[in-house]
Amino acid sequence: MLKGKLKLPEAARRAFPDRLGSLVMGFDDKDDENGGSDLVFGSGEELETFQPNGFGLDRESDEDEEHKPSDDSDMRIRQRSDKDGASSVSVSEIIAADEKRSDIAFELSQKEINLEKLQRLASLGLPDGGGLRATAWKLLLGYLPASRDLWEKELTENRLKYAKLKEELLLSPVSIDAMEQDVDSPADGPLTRQEISQEDHPLSLGKASAWHKYFQDTEIAEQIDRDLQRTHPDLKFFSGDSSLSRKNREAMRSILLLFAKLNPAIRYVQGMNEVLAPIYYIFSTDTDEQNAENAEADSFCCFVRLLSDSVDHFCQQLDNSSVGIHSTLSRLVELLKANDEELWRHLEFTTKVNPQFYAFRWITLLLTQEFNFHSIMRIWDTLLSNTFGVQEMLLRVCCAMLLCIKSRLLSGDFAANLKLLQHYPEINIEHLLQVAQDLSPDTSSFRLSM
Repeated sequence: MLKGKLKLPEAARRAFPDRLGSLVMGFDDKDDENGGSDLVFGSGEELETFQPNGFGLDRESDEDEEHKPSDDSDMRIRQRSDKDGASSVSVSEIIAADEKRSDIAFELSQKEINLEKLQRLASLGLPDGGGLRATAWKLLLGYLPASRDLWEKELTENRLKYAKLKEELLLSPVSIDAMEQDVDSPADGPLTRQEISQEDHPLSLGKASAWHKYFQDTEIAEQIDRDLQRTHPDLKFFSGDSSLSRKNREAMRSILLLFAKLNPAIRYVQGMNEVLAPIYYIFSTDTDEQNAENAEADSFCCFVRLLSDSVDHFCQQLDNSSVGIHSTLSRLVELLKANDEELWRHLEFTTKVNPQFYAFRWITLLLTQEFNFHSIMRIWDTLLSNTFGVQEMLLRVCCAMLLCIKSRLLSGDFAANLKLLQHYPEINIEHLLQVAQDLSPDTSSFRLSM
């Protein structure tokens, strides 16, 4: 198997953000304080790349990682037997991959990024390693403005805002009181007795009490911690007891908890950790050292933007509304009917496999549970680059997933089809995405803005 090291030109290694999406209430009013994660991750790390289909990803690390530079043995893509069949790499394919990398690197090095051209290039797949995917995803999500001259200013402002939000919202009442006492008390004077109101007493049952809110947040944090422990357990980047994996989980915990506090109507919903994982991984492994160190702040911003396209799917009160998950599932059914009525009739009337039994997870988690991690990143290249929004392309991919296993579905009964759809079989990802691109348009003409 041929493999190659792919390096990023210096001109295309910087990436800076745009302002946050509207989901974060009052974010634009926050400022001061520097932000970002103290994530320790060696800059310049490369991802050894092979043919996009047929490989998974593993991350090697140990307790001494933060004290030594990373090397190529720390990050590798290994051949996997699950999900995507292995295929050989021809010389022509290697040349084509190099040309694609050069095209994307050139586009990202321009003073003014042509977003339409970037979307076309990214829809065909972004190269692994070198930070190209991290920069491209930030642009595709609208986090980076098209003008490179604005990147540094926006980057600095948003990372400071994130740091301020963490300081204000993620500290316990004890920490806040201690900080206030440090400010109010003379450095060399006697300790002063602090009066505590009944409302701010730790045993207060009042809903307005800072302690009441803190204990509520603790319950959410515990749920987040449990889910993070289960996030891609086969990847040492996320799992295990190494210093790196612990830092990564702590950063993701802060992102998810902060999102929950800023969005009390939604809070944290199980599975959001899976949606965050690809973003945080890509940003943390950026070869630009400054960007990698600030992966936490950048990931939060992009996570907010990504969820703004589908956040109503996580709100149970909206399930039956025009923007709820049931409406989206209905659109998937209509898309299948428009492209293959035979398969639609078999699933809808013969076997009666309700899309809620399988597509609910596909849609809400953006397919992160259906494919290996490397394939998820390739699929997301196409999702994020779609002109009409992530959800429109997501429904196309979900419909294509059904069409690609049509013969097996037509020969199966309810039990067999349900098992097949809940444990999606191996498939060539490039073929799947091409089928999705070739589908007839969604008859609902539903368009979501980024």
